[in-house]
Amino acid sequence: MIKTFRGQIPDDGQDTIVLHTNDGTTGYRIKNFQIIDDEPGELEVEIVAKIYSVPQYTIDNTLNFSDQTLLGMAFYCNQGNSAVVSSEVIIFDNMTFNQDIYVTVSSLEGNPKVNYYLELEQVKLDLSENTVATLKDIRNLEQPA
Repeated sequence: MIKTFRGQIPDDGQDTIVLHTNDGTTGYRIKNFQIIDDEPGELEVEIVAKIYSVPQYTIDNTLNFSDQTLLGMAFYCNQGNSAVVSSEVIIFDNMTFNQDIYVTVSSLEGNPKVNYYLELEQVKLDLSENTVATLKDIRNLEQPA
């Protein structure tokens, strides 16, 4: 089953996607992540959006693929006209999670509000998968952000 989420985040903002359950037997994987600014073709913008498994206390546009809490990212660039638009999306599809996730947005140029669209594949976790996903999330929460 595919679950979809959409929203709008101000520059240097964060949204929480609530996914946790009481028993933790429902897991998710990211299938699609797209972003676009709130005034396409009007402003020059460069945006980095990231999805994390833990809340972020510092929101920036720096990418570190060694960060085990990073689930995916999107980069969007619009040079102020519809002829020059580019985007890049990278999703770590081997990551399964069963707790809330966090979408952050930071722009390099412009100060846009950013619209996002997120598709998650819902999967049933057995007891061992549930335990691994939950323990991984707990361990990541204990590390300083």
